[in-house]
Amino acid sequence: MSHQQNSAPLIQVKNLYKIFGPKDKQVLTKVKAGQSKDAILAETGHTVGLSDINLNIYAGEIFVIMGLSGSGKSTLIRHFNRLIEPTEGSIIIEDTDVMTLNASQLQDFRRHKMSMVFQRFGLMPHRTVLQNVGYGLSVQGAKPAQWQQQAQQWLTTVGLTGYEQSYPANLSGGQQQRVGLARALCTNAEVLLMDEAFSALDPLIRSEMQDQLISLQEKLHKTIIFITHDLDEALRLGDRIAILRDGKLIQQGKPVDILLNPADDYVEAFVKDVNRARALTVATVMKPQGVRISAETIGEAVAEMRNAKDDYGYFIDDDGYQGVITQQTLEDINEADYDKAIDQSMLETVPAITTDALLETVIPETLDSDHPLPVINEAGDVTGRLSRSTLAEALSDQAVPRQ
Repeated sequence: MSHQQNSAPLIQVKNLYKIFGPKDKQVLTKVKAGQSKDAILAETGHTVGLSDINLNIYAGEIFVIMGLSGSGKSTLIRHFNRLIEPTEGSIIIEDTDVMTLNASQLQDFRRHKMSMVFQRFGLMPHRTVLQNVGYGLSVQGAKPAQWQQQAQQWLTTVGLTGYEQSYPANLSGGQQQRVGLARALCTNAEVLLMDEAFSALDPLIRSEMQDQLISLQEKLHKTIIFITHDLDEALRLGDRIAILRDGKLIQQGKPVDILLNPADDYVEAFVKDVNRARALTVATVMKPQGVRISAETIGEAVAEMRNAKDDYGYFIDDDGYQGVITQQTLEDINEADYDKAIDQSMLETVPAITTDALLETVIPETLDSDHPLPVINEAGDVTGRLSRSTLAEALSDQAVPRQ
């Protein structure tokens, strides 16, 4: 994806605590002393919302925060634009500590820096679709011609041309959510906060909205903080994922790290039911490349094959991978022909697959082929291989064996 981990984070969350109740500062000492959320609730009537959260979020990434209800994920997202005040800690966006902003600075920050997409759409029923989308810009003081033009562009982007003069009540849930997304994008805010944005949609529409967000993000490179309770959604959308439980950060990392190395039983329970074929790419499970045969003559190929452990090799010429050549084929050739070039008739067609393909998309070819499929990278070089047994292992319930 588009962010560089070696650059400075756009957003830093440091030592963030939130306790709900009138004596939150007093109760904080109990939290820091290690008392559990349940014990603190029983003893003090205060609820621990967040406990010592530390996160770095980079420009241009979709950062997913997930957990079950009560885990603190919605509390956390409301700290980014200070809809909730923390008990302690800071959120630094670029060089600004959001906690230090006064009322007018905060209003300005919310209008220009961050926009939010809610689960229940949050549209204004008495305004048209176009007015809803352009609302943020009009509040920022844009002239009607300007906000209408921008709103129109965003409506086109999310596929709602023709609905400008409709009212939200006349739209389906999926269409309303598109309006919500267009409205958030129309402010040109750098950071999008999406709180369970697709949870109210039925599965098919939800899947379409996820696709739309992914393709929009390829063009826009926004920084998106996305809250969900659904691990399939998190794995599909997230460049990185943070998992919360009882207000604590349990694990964060790339989707594949969480899938292959769950930090504890809680994360493992999430991971267990995931459709791995949709979540894992070829690169995450492939084995190191097999034998490469790059000889020009049959005799050289025979020599290369004899040095190999396998009874087949991937034949590579100047144009890249061409097919599989087997030991049997080479053994059947007379030595008198060893100085001849290898030609296409000696090769078996075994399709190559790419490192970034999802396993789901390569199952048919893998099962159809007698040989492991060669895996090629962006440059067209063979970097690994995927066999039926590796695929079966990866898609079984057990955690994928450590490479």
